[in-house]
Amino acid sequence: MAQIQTNNVAWETMLDLAAYDGPRHVRLELAVRDAVATGRLPAGAVVPPSRLLATSLGVSRWVVTEVYGRLAAEGILDARTGSATRVAASVRATVPRAAAEPVAALRRPRYDLAPGVPDLRHAPRALWLRAMTETLADTPDAELFRLDGDVPAARAALAAYLSRSRFARADADAVVVTHGAADGMRRVARALRALGHTALLVEDPSWQRMRQVAAAEGLTSVPVPVDEQGVDVAALVEASVRTGARAALVTPAHQFPLGVPLSAERREALIAWARAGDGVVVEDDYDAEFRYDRRPIGALQAMAPDRVVLAGSLSKTASPALGLGWLVLPSWLRGTVRDAGAAAPSTLDQLTLARFLGSGGLDRHLRGARARYRRRREALLSALERDLPGCRVSGIAAGLHVVLDLPPGVRAADVVRAAEAHDLGLTDIRRYRVSPEAPAPERLVLGYGDLADPLVDEAVRLLARTVRDVGTAR
Repeated sequence: MAQIQTNNVAWETMLDLAAYDGPRHVRLELAVRDAVATGRLPAGAVVPPSRLLATSLGVSRWVVTEVYGRLAAEGILDARTGSATRVAASVRATVPRAAAEPVAALRRPRYDLAPGVPDLRHAPRALWLRAMTETLADTPDAELFRLDGDVPAARAALAAYLSRSRFARADADAVVVTHGAADGMRRVARALRALGHTALLVEDPSWQRMRQVAAAEGLTSVPVPVDEQGVDVAALVEASVRTGARAALVTPAHQFPLGVPLSAERREALIAWARAGDGVVVEDDYDAEFRYDRRPIGALQAMAPDRVVLAGSLSKTASPALGLGWLVLPSWLRGTVRDAGAAAPSTLDQLTLARFLGSGGLDRHLRGARARYRRRREALLSALERDLPGCRVSGIAAGLHVVLDLPPGVRAADVVRAAEAHDLGLTDIRRYRVSPEAPAPERLVLGYGDLADPLVDEAVRLLARTVRDVGTAR
């Protein structure tokens, strides 16, 4: 444990390396990250020279310079020739110090290729803070006393945004503000259960969290296969007849995890099924805002607003920490969903959301995010072509992930385990299978949303080395 002071700025941060597991450089990195995350080491603070810190901690200077280099590459530290190394000015504490969990429990791999995580370094902090500050300044006192959770301004702003960005057929009365996509699914599943539904047709593979939420409300998942055109609607119709299921959960804009859109022919067939059998389609609008080669495909909901529930959130576009999402509901389902008893987001959060959307804050953030993700995706594909030329990469130019087919004889589960030794986080596509024991191609789902640009090439080199090592050992 060390307490350091420099000549200009006090480093009063206790670095307890014994609190973390792993080699010394890993423990030091976790300790510094913890200090920054909890605000004990604030933005702009000077960090000790590497030689001084190494002496104080009883470690080699290489350990300190390695950690400083990694954190500088991620934008956490600002290291400039001829100047002291500092915590980057853009960094802000993300966890209140009194409530902070040990970073060891929250730590993600250095080379994190897990899907579903946006670029947290570029979360729209300033835009959201401005919207909140203006909201607090302008909101009448009586509005701040609101207790019922219904904020018409938020519903109206969401209806306007979804109508122009997703071509949804939405008005304020159709919108419910939620705590996120999972909360929206919970409300819909509860309402469907109250209306007598017992089963939910789901894509296989698909995001497991939504299935888990539906199961907790009493809906049994019925798997439906997915191919290059999206969910197999013919198989869905057959499964509906066989099981009596009249509700389906789909991701038509960008299927997760296979990364394909639902074809126009299948969109029409899915709507025809819903109308013919008094069915309902829950459209998880996953990754819809991130299409890099053309304008995003419009929401399925626009084809049949009486049969489709549109569900979305700010988790991928902005940050999961905001905890805000929405539902656009058919008129016949609105009362049941609103009677489900779920708590609404706070009045202040909803008013801030209305300001954030109405002022164009989300649009400005998305313009920058699309450019970053497009460049990062291109860099990832280039690196994969160079280092793993025999491995097929699939998924349209959209979203925050791609799918990598592994060489014959190489098991994805073995690659995932072996990658841990390189501090490389990978995900086997079987994680998202409804029936993971069923035969399936050996594939990895590679996320690039929160991978720092300077780490892309190194991450792919480590991935290629791991694949070769596993293939050699088999």
